[in-house]
Amino acid sequence: MIENTYPLSWQKDDFQIKVFCSIPNIATGILIKAAKNYFIVDPGDGILRDLNTEIGTKNILSVSDIFISHGHHDHVGGVWSLLTYMRVMRKTTPLTLHFPKGCKEIISIYNAFNQVYSHSITYKIILNEIPDPKKFNSSTGLVITPFPVIHKEILNDGVTKRQVPAIGFNFEHNNMKICYGGDTAYCTELEESAKNADLAIIEAGHNEHENIPDDMHMTLKEAKKIGESAKEYFLVHVPE
Repeated sequence: MIENTYPLSWQKDDFQIKVFCSIPNIATGILIKAAKNYFIVDPGDGILRDLNTEIGTKNILSVSDIFISHGHHDHVGGVWSLLTYMRVMRKTTPLTLHFPKGCKEIISIYNAFNQVYSHSITYKIILNEIPDPKKFNSSTGLVITPFPVIHKEILNDGVTKRQVPAIGFNFEHNNMKICYGGDTAYCTELEESAKNADLAIIEAGHNEHENIPDDMHMTLKEAKKIGESAKEYFLVHVPE
């Protein structure tokens, strides 16, 4: 395990990932590179700044796929700025947004963006609303397997909870696998996905002082248990 000091970086051959940050209620931002192709995962606030510093304009415009685990602001706060930057810098190749079925935030961002800039968008935006955990390939060869996770949020009454449309992703390239759980409580789907992965990125966002599991985030103990089943792991989304 590598300690929770951002950015977190991992590389094996031509497969690499960088977690710029993953701070509860603030921002997440992740960049994957497979061979010469870049992919963005959970673009929270500040992602455009981080990407510009890390890979520059040309590579940002080459991005073909963005993967979103769920619609909370700390995971999608940078989507609008990315879409706008790509328009201003005249991206010409298609961009696919992959997100869980029922994620209203992404659909709303897309609809608003299209309404404002419909006459000046230089690239095609494809929405891939994922209804079930079927394996698929990106246009540039990365193999993706989404899986369901358990992530709830508290409603206005401060008591009632509802399940958020949320998924994790397995990213595979050249017989190597990165498992990214997104935000989730302990669940068998994540447990199975992380086992023997080359790298597992596991959240430990439970913010109660007592180490009692809930249905929103994982405790440090739960996260470590899953992470230790992988070859290497990062703990992210740990409350500061």
